[in-house]
Amino acid sequence: MSSAARAPLSAVLITRNAAAVLEPCLDSLAFVDEIVVVDSTSSDGTVDLARRKGARVMQKEWLGFGRQKQFAVEQASHDWVLCLDADERVSPELARSIESALTAPVSPVYRMARRNRFLGRWLAHGEGYPDWSPRLFNRMNARWSDDLVHEKVLFAVTPGTLRGDLMHDSFDDLAAYLERQNRYTTLAARQAYEQGRGANVLHLFFSPAVRFLKFYVMRMGFLDGLPGLLHISIGCMNSYVKYMKLIELRQSTNK
Repeated sequence: MSSAARAPLSAVLITRNAAAVLEPCLDSLAFVDEIVVVDSTSSDGTVDLARRKGARVMQKEWLGFGRQKQFAVEQASHDWVLCLDADERVSPELARSIESALTAPVSPVYRMARRNRFLGRWLAHGEGYPDWSPRLFNRMNARWSDDLVHEKVLFAVTPGTLRGDLMHDSFDDLAAYLERQNRYTTLAARQAYEQGRGANVLHLFFSPAVRFLKFYVMRMGFLDGLPGLLHISIGCMNSYVKYMKLIELRQSTNK
């Protein structure tokens, strides 16, 4: 449902075999003017579900996370875009805040708090929250980076801050979550290698330690109980594994 009082808004998503999580995401976007879904060879009904929910769907071979998201942004009919992942949904408070912001924008970029659900618990501290994410922006003033993984929105302005949470619930069990993290660390290591970066013993030990102190102690991740401990432990492990894979890549090319 659109509102004549505000700037028109396109919601853009990239998908691949996301049928199990996509419906709540699309249902939370009833307030936008258009939903654009860029799919990459889904085989599980993702495309049919998106079309039934009124989304405009197109296929695109996988380009990497950053470039795929930027391609999706470029397909939107409107300059203001809201970028979501298929396993995220907009809370009612966040939807109202977005509509209010687009009535009289004070910045071309807005960030929102992202709340992560892990092992059945909505995290409230550490890495899990508020996890500030700039996801609403005018594409004339911002764009996605070209990163293969851990992509980010690039902009040169002071972002506005929206009320309400972007809810992230992947529904993964621990095995699926670890499998996904393994893929991400491989991509991150490859990206670092292609950028000419190196790694050594100091990276292996200090990066996980600093991460643990920052998020588990300083940002009080310990208040999220066992899920909070496991969440930051996996994050620290990811730092360690990424640098191990980068070292392996460097050594393999020097043989």
